Amino acid sequence: MQKEINIMLAEPRGFCAGVERAIMIVEKTLEKYGPPIYVRHEVVHNEFVIKGLRKKGAIFVDDMEAIPKGSHVIYSAHGVSKLVKKKAQDFNLIPIDATCPLVTKVHRQVISQSSKGNIIIMIGHEGHPEVEGTMGQVDKDDKIFLVQNQAEVDSLELKNTEKISYVTQTTLSIDETKVIIKKLKEKYPNITGPNKDDICYATQNRQDAVKSLVKDKELIIVVGSSNSSNSTRLVELAKQEGVESVLVGNIENFDLSILLNKKRIGITAGASAPEILVKNLIKKIKHDYDVLVDEMSGIEENIIFKLPNI
Repeated sequence: MQKEINIMLAEPRGFCAGVERAIMIVEKTLEKYGPPIYVRHEVVHNEFVIKGLRKKGAIFVDDMEAIPKGSHVIYSAHGVSKLVKKKAQDFNLIPIDATCPLVTKVHRQVISQSSKGNIIIMIGHEGHPEVEGTMGQVDKDDKIFLVQNQAEVDSLELKNTEKISYVTQTTLSIDETKVIIKKLKEKYPNITGPNKDDICYATQNRQDAVKSLVKDKELIIVVGSSNSSNSTRLVELAKQEGVESVLVGNIENFDLSILLNKKRIGITAGASAPEILVKNLIKKIKHDYDVLVDEMSGIEENIIFKLPNI
């Protein structure tokens, strides 16, 4: 007799408005101009989505020089630096901007603070494309600095800190940014920040959902790719709450043995993971177990971002 497993689905989970917009921009550009269409970096961080767009004719590149002159190029949802935009102009490329509007808002904050002569501290993860794009809004390296944790705040040695401000990567853990901001304010009492937290609504909603989801659970499964910042944060958050948690990117390779002796599990998905992956995961579990699926009550997201002219 098959063993029973109770699955609780997080709400909200999966695609956010910025991701849906970015994918739609690539699809509509392909429809209008035909393949190939070039995309600067992965438009969103999900292997399944990228594979599907490649099949439709999207080509993802990190080097703008790899794009034939006169071609259309789409900027990913994570945003790009001023240098990347300048290269597109130099190479006679036709840009289409799929940057998430919430990331664009942070770019505007950086540009505004820089124009006032402020030194800017960015809270984020080194190497993440959103961080590179945001820091790349400032021309001078001595005007913007990255910190990833409290220790890096301690090691900062800045001069002329009378005018100083901070911004944050939108996909970080809320708790993580709070402690770093607190540390910054202790070290630089006159530091200013945005009127509202830069953490995007989707990141916050999914993290809040996980905090509710972990109650009475023996395992939390987060559907999402390993290079997805918001997905990995969900795994970390569940572990911080004392519950075993795993990140699953490829459903076919998911090892069902982790479900042994588990009766109550929770499933959520990062903001760049499509719902089909959650459905496929449940379908796979049903091969070996009698499954009862329920969905927690949560915030209903109805935000829609306008598309640019394509």
